[in-house]
Amino acid sequence: MSDVVASCRAALVLAAAGFFLLAPSHAHAQWWKRAPVDFEACADAAEKAATKTEKTSALADCNAKFAGRRKAGGGYSYYDFLQDRSFDIAGPNPTPDEQKKIDQSYTAYLATQRRSNEAAQATARQQREQQEQQAQQLQQVALRTEVERVPVPVERPKVQQAAIGDARPRPKGAPCTKGSFSCEWPRLSDGLNDLKKLFSPTPSKPAKKG
Repeated sequence: MSDVVASCRAALVLAAAGFFLLAPSHAHAQWWKRAPVDFEACADAAEKAATKTEKTSALADCNAKFAGRRKAGGGYSYYDFLQDRSFDIAGPNPTPDEQKKIDQSYTAYLATQRRSNEAAQATARQQREQQEQQAQQLQQVALRTEVERVPVPVERPKVQQAAIGDARPRPKGAPCTKGSFSCEWPRLSDGLNDLKKLFSPTPSKPAKKG
């Protein structure tokens, strides 16, 4: 039993010794190979890649690792393509609080976009209804114009009807108004007949032979 415990202790000592021996070399490696602090430093390192493929891959890693971009006056800026706007952030990546504000801004952006779309749809619907009403009004005007163009039969004047009625033969014994055409016409007709007889004498009969 004591041999087993001793062996375990020896293994622990060796493992601890190995850890302390490796630790300085690891720290030394981190000291001379410093990781980039932001996108710009990462992109500068990617530009030194040996091949174009390695350069493209390194730049993609930089984009995935750092969301912010340096500002000319200091600090960083984060561009949210969903909102098409930029946000000021303190470091190369948004902090949890900064990310929360960005998300809240995106929620408000969606609400604004929804209201804008609803207003545009309402305007389009109103314009469509106005166009339909104008089309109906034009159609009604066209129908009225066609109706007005159709010729309407003209009623015969009453004076002419009375004159034609008076020219008809009046029944014998029927009363008439003095001076009216129906009463004067028979007398005028008899006078005309007498004039015809006067100017057209009856031909004489031929004498009989004995």
